[in-house]
Amino acid sequence: MIKGELPLLGLGEAEERAYEALLLERAGHVEELARLLGLPRERVHTALERLVEHGFARPPDPADGGGLPHPAAPAAAIRTLIDRRQAELHRRSAELERLRFTAERLAAERAARAGGGGCAVERVTGRSAADERTVRLLAGAEREVLLMDRVPYAGLDVGGLLARGVEVRAVLDRAGLASPGRARAVAALAGRGLRVRVAAGVPTRLVAVDRRVALLPPSDAADPRAYALVVADVRLREALVPLFEAVWERASPWEGDGGREDGSERRELLRLLAAGLKDEAIARRLGVHVHTARRRISRLLEDLDARTRFQAGARATARGWLDA
Repeated sequence: MIKGELPLLGLGEAEERAYEALLLERAGHVEELARLLGLPRERVHTALERLVEHGFARPPDPADGGGLPHPAAPAAAIRTLIDRRQAELHRRSAELERLRFTAERLAAERAARAGGGGCAVERVTGRSAADERTVRLLAGAEREVLLMDRVPYAGLDVGGLLARGVEVRAVLDRAGLASPGRARAVAALAGRGLRVRVAAGVPTRLVAVDRRVALLPPSDAADPRAYALVVADVRLREALVPLFEAVWERASPWEGDGGREDGSERRELLRLLAAGLKDEAIARRLGVHVHTARRRISRLLEDLDARTRFQAGARATARGWLDA
């Protein structure tokens, strides 16, 4: 089975033995399980609670009266625990990135005061150094990332941001979307929650994270002397974010494969809403983060000009959106 592996996942020998007994249905009550394992009743209670807490079992039915938790299948339980650990790693990575950014900001402010002026603008020279800095900034994103990009497009991990529930808005240069491969890639990301618009002649490349720091990538990444600018000064940052918003407002909604969910995905979302499922259950059925599911629901209501989910269902039916 998975003997000897549970300690690696943060559970002890008592939890491992109790889990195996649950899987083999070797006991029906806590007292019987305690006798079987040769452990005090209180220790067995603790072990069962930890199994439930870590997703290896579901709480017992209240009607059982002293019954045991229901064991989850080992593969499913381990996948759930891995997902939790990965989410925790993402959270800690974001915390470390915020601490690093705070330290850099304080250092820049101190240097500015010592020099009698200046602002917190850092020059990062070289493509690899700029790429590394971009990855670090995106790892610290908590709420929102704003992107402006043009050919050749930057290879940013937008999918990873969406998976963490970070809202991403992007304005892309129309010329780059003529490639079918690029259009399909954008379509896939749009299906996962990316909000994308297109414009003819995007003025600059821009990455803005949580409206607290912005990065201007190199204009020519192939040039070894090219450099990026990381802007943490509030005066310059407050000029770059409004620039993005102005370009966003003038840009056109992308009408390609992925400006929004395709017909089958939209129908599935409507059916899940009509079934009365909660946001968390809808997210699991769609295989996306709950924040992504909520954004899709909000966008669907907006498309239908509906205030409630019931109203959305009625209007979708009237428009034939639920037709197979």
